[in-house]
Amino acid sequence: MLFEFSIIPIGAGSSIGDQLAEVLAIVDRSGLPYKVNPMGTIVEGGWDDVMALIKTCHDTVMAKQERAFIRIEVDDRKDKPMRIEEKIRSVEKRLGRELKK
Repeated sequence: MLFEFSIIPIGAGSSIGDQLAEVLAIVDRSGLPYKVNPMGTIVEGGWDDVMALIKTCHDTVMAKQERAFIRIEVDDRKDKPMRIEEKIRSVEKRLGRELKK
């Protein structure tokens, strides 16, 4: 399963980089495959593992904030493992070139 999530602390001011760094350190320590992008983080894994990770990230943000906006999207496909890389390669193959990463 692929999950894309973002956590936006509300009331943290215009710069949330320090809090996002804390969240991404948690994601990195999880051992799950992930990709960071400017609008969120994509994580590959099972439902229970990734949802537990997102909960830990949520709890970390909420320890310092009164409010957070959390967006989660899930792509569940049983027949294709290791999709975090394969989806990009599939599009690149169709284009005949590499995309910016």
